Amino acid sequence: QVQVVESGGGLVQPGGSLRLSCAARGSGFSIGTMAWYRQVPEKQRELVAKISRLAVTNYADSVKGRFTISRDNTKSTMSLQMNSLKPEDTAVYFCSAEIVTLSLSRTYWGQGTQVTVSS
Repeated sequence: QVQVVESGGGLVQPGGSLRLSCAARGSGFSIGTMAWYRQVPEKQRELVAKISRLAVTNYADSVKGRFTISRDNTKSTMSLQMNSLKPEDTAVYFCSAEIVTLSLSRTYWGQGTQVTVSS
């Protein structure tokens, strides 16, 4: 059984920082691309950043230069360091992980963690 779990959300003032973490729990699998998405009410979920197993990264234009995605393959974890946060970064942030076993490859999602940027 695979579980993807996020942590690290919260309330922060504009200009502040937060670090989100994501862990893939279970055994018998490897992890391909991992990614962070975010969603606000009545809008589609949008890609924030993604990182391949070989650490190739991509960022949404809106977060380039402010957010940094990283991963530790030995621990099956991923992080998102968010700096210079803006009110428009407020959203529920979701972690996704491409889980690969001998028989299948599918994307698992975490439950989401709220990030609120407000004074």
